[in-house]
Amino acid sequence: MITIYTDGSSRGNPGPGGWGGVIASGDRVVEIGGGETHTTNNRMELMACIRSLEFTINNFQFSKIQIHTDSEYVMKGITEWVHNWQRKGWKTAGKRKVLNQDLWQKLLEVTEGKKVEWKYVAGHSGHSWNERADEIATSFADSLVPKLYEGPKDKYK
Repeated sequence: MITIYTDGSSRGNPGPGGWGGVIASGDRVVEIGGGETHTTNNRMELMACIRSLEFTINNFQFSKIQIHTDSEYVMKGITEWVHNWQRKGWKTAGKRKVLNQDLWQKLLEVTEGKKVEWKYVAGHSGHSWNERADEIATSFADSLVPKLYEGPKDKYK
């Protein structure tokens, strides 16, 4: 099983943003991240999940992925809302256009046919891997490029 922790950040909403992911498989850990100059926090939360899943699919053998997010928007969106949005032609219950439809569609695309378990983790609650994903995301939002780890899990701090 692959375990992923993700986070997104934006400085202003909209404003410069970043996303981060910490991916663990067996005895290996890989950190990834990126940023955009003009975005929202919700877009970066979604992007963190999408890019982390894409990286995992392209670089690891797996049977199941467990992805942890501290975003209630992502958690409820992917586990509760998205299939209703699809049935309603990407409209909300209030008949408004779904925000970030492009990213929701991409997230559905990368998870299609995969065993993905979604877990909510409270942000800033002391979980070290979630805190690290936040650190990566906020660094990119601040136009800083953090040193990203790739290597053995037993040497990961």
